[in-house]
Amino acid sequence: MRSSLRALWLGVKASYWFIPSLLTLAALLLALGTIHLDRLWGDHWLTAFAWFEGSRPEGARAQLTVIASAMIAISSTVFAITISAVAYASGNYGPRLLTNFMNDRGNQFSLGVFIATFVYNLIVLRVVRNPEDTPAPDESRVEALTAFVPQLSMLVSAASAALAVGVLVYFLHHIPASIRINTVLGGIGRRLIRDIERRFPLEGGSSEPKDRISGMPITARRVGYIEIIDFAELDEIARKHGLTIAMRVRTGDFVHPHMPMVEVSGEPGEQLEERVLACFSLGESRTPAQDLEFLIDELAEIALRALSPGINDPFTAITSIHWMGAALAKLADRDLTQGPEQESYDTARVQPVADDFAHFVQRSFGAVRASAAANPIAAKIFLKSLNDVALGATSPERRDILAREAQAFADQAELELEGPSLREVRQRLEDLTLSSAEASSGASG
Repeated sequence: MRSSLRALWLGVKASYWFIPSLLTLAALLLALGTIHLDRLWGDHWLTAFAWFEGSRPEGARAQLTVIASAMIAISSTVFAITISAVAYASGNYGPRLLTNFMNDRGNQFSLGVFIATFVYNLIVLRVVRNPEDTPAPDESRVEALTAFVPQLSMLVSAASAALAVGVLVYFLHHIPASIRINTVLGGIGRRLIRDIERRFPLEGGSSEPKDRISGMPITARRVGYIEIIDFAELDEIARKHGLTIAMRVRTGDFVHPHMPMVEVSGEPGEQLEERVLACFSLGESRTPAQDLEFLIDELAEIALRALSPGINDPFTAITSIHWMGAALAKLADRDLTQGPEQESYDTARVQPVADDFAHFVQRSFGAVRASAAANPIAAKIFLKSLNDVALGATSPERRDILAREAQAFADQAELELEGPSLREVRQRLEDLTLSSAEASSGASG
């Protein structure tokens, strides 16, 4: 249940309506509050300020009408620009990138400010009154004969318009900046590195995941991608029933009925199986929550698209390879025995699918190996990035994994390249092997 609620919350935060709805509600409450203060205090206290110029009913209505009309028009334009930017990014960089733009707080906040400003001015507009206006049913005769202009509300209205102008300037800069490929790749790469540091906090280690227990399988009963796994609840189930639960899937895997989700030491009953399966939230697509591979796949997808014959943009692929190398360098010197959210459960009771270093190398560099080997520019950067990762690897085993990946890349390049480009790849391979050997001898010494 908690996994489903968390997945729902992540989906809500990624929507375009959540933050605008909160800001609109805040604007509604602010309008009612300032109108109440205007009725309660009047405008006498404002006249003490030399800079204050009160509004007359006609001017107040004109101001509020202009601002409200402008804001609703700008909101429509902002939404159209945002959708166009999302469609452009999704078409050029891959549909997987749609999640990143849906989560963009700048777009959500900008749209919310314009809608909230519209609502605020519209609420204030309805209380501005001329003496000749038809009285409302709840107004006294004295009130009906008196003009009412909420001066404090008008000041807030002017301030909201100034804020909206500032947000519009920010939005017009933010949209083209956010769809620049270097910005997109930088955002993915930095988030991937942060997630690696949070999931594998122990630096200087070289421990690889241990073997997990085998037991009675609990199979999936629904179809979908695993979005969230509630490890804390699984730990509580294992502790209460004296079990050990070994995961057979990770966040981001696609499951369907009869696929093993976990294996349990013992014979779980039907009710226990239902409780265990309730710890897995399934959805229509993968999410970056608890899923390092999702971000790695985004970098790989952009690199593969850039290296495709139809696009042929090796420099975008090089940027992707750089960020993959930076992420792999983080993994190369860390203890990889931890699973997602390791602070919420005991790994002796709940054993996650903890991937080893070879898995991450294959998922990142291995995924783009064939395409990079066919491009002379990307080929050199591919081997250089592997060389840079090898320099910081904390164990000979991990350097050997990188050396094998480099050799596999060179074998692929032998089939794709020829002439000077092939000779350069061979030389880069020798440099990588030399660096690995030196690092290994330095570590043993």
